[in-house]
Amino acid sequence: MKIYAKSKKDLTISQIELILLKNKVRLPEQSYNKKKISEIKLKEQVITNILITLFLITFVVSLMSVRPYIKTVTSEIKFTHVAKEYKSSFKNKKITKKPNNLNKKSTDEEYVSIPTQETLDIFENLKYDLKTIRLGQAVKPVYLSRLPKDLNKIKSTQKKKDTFIKIVMPLILDENNKILEDRKKLFKILNKPSNTRGEKVWLKRRFNDYKIKNEDIAELKIRMDIVPTSVAIAQAAKESGWGTSRFALDGNAMFGQWTWGKDGIEPSQKEKNTSHKILKFPMLRSSVNAYIKNLNTHRGYSEFRKKRSELRQNNKNLSGLDLVEYLYNYAATGKEYVVILKKIIRQNQLTDFDSSVLMNSNRSRSLSL
Repeated sequence: MKIYAKSKKDLTISQIELILLKNKVRLPEQSYNKKKISEIKLKEQVITNILITLFLITFVVSLMSVRPYIKTVTSEIKFTHVAKEYKSSFKNKKITKKPNNLNKKSTDEEYVSIPTQETLDIFENLKYDLKTIRLGQAVKPVYLSRLPKDLNKIKSTQKKKDTFIKIVMPLILDENNKILEDRKKLFKILNKPSNTRGEKVWLKRRFNDYKIKNEDIAELKIRMDIVPTSVAIAQAAKESGWGTSRFALDGNAMFGQWTWGKDGIEPSQKEKNTSHKILKFPMLRSSVNAYIKNLNTHRGYSEFRKKRSELRQNNKNLSGLDLVEYLYNYAATGKEYVVILKKIIRQNQLTDFDSSVLMNSNRSRSLSL
């Protein structure tokens, strides 16, 4: 009664009767309207029930919306913990395997090829699985420097292919991410009325990186873009025999790029009038970087870049099956080469990975071996 008095509300007789009843003050039966009081009680109960229901619904919805985030964070924490253990053990292994060469420059031998079984164990411990990735889970940032030398010993063809995909996919996604970051920065700079000296220097370097003359901004927009994951995996699989070719194992050459310089591997079979070699790299990441740069700069892939730009302008996804059509200049077999790539993409459902993303982990939380 004090609370109602302080609120200075005008109470009806029925409301006063109801307050008295709630406080166990009995009144003569004839002094109040039972029907009216029942209606008030029912109304209060209905409102209370509605509020409780709304609260429960809000709680359940919020729990469902937060659940994927909690799951992602938990997965990242687990990955980071296991990755640290592998980093530590792998570092110790390298130290015991190699003598001190402090004054020696980095060489190819500094990057160790991990045996297949150990690689499979790492993937299993890190919960790195292609099935969950196809369902939308982020790709674990595991970066191998070399392919396992005994990859061909895996008897199951499907398991061998899956292992190869797990090795190359994080490297492809990471290189694509770098391009997307540059692309974002490019459009940010272009949308400014004026640019700083640092931004102008950055632009000049990008023109050089993408081999563009006369500082053609329109051409830079076309060239500075990603290669669909499905296309990159398919070409790596075709050119390296799913990671088992001599060029891939000895020179980290997953994409069969040619060179006429000294830094290459001599093919065992080639035409008499050709003097090319297969370009070798210090590690797998370098091979992926050179491959993407090749597709983004060489005149033989201008149609590929043009089609990719059209898809961007029309706000369409960069589908591997749409773009692979324009890579007929990559091999001497031309259109036949494209047919093979399409077959690899379809048979292995590689377009599932075109929308895949890397786990939201910075470089310190990734695993490089």
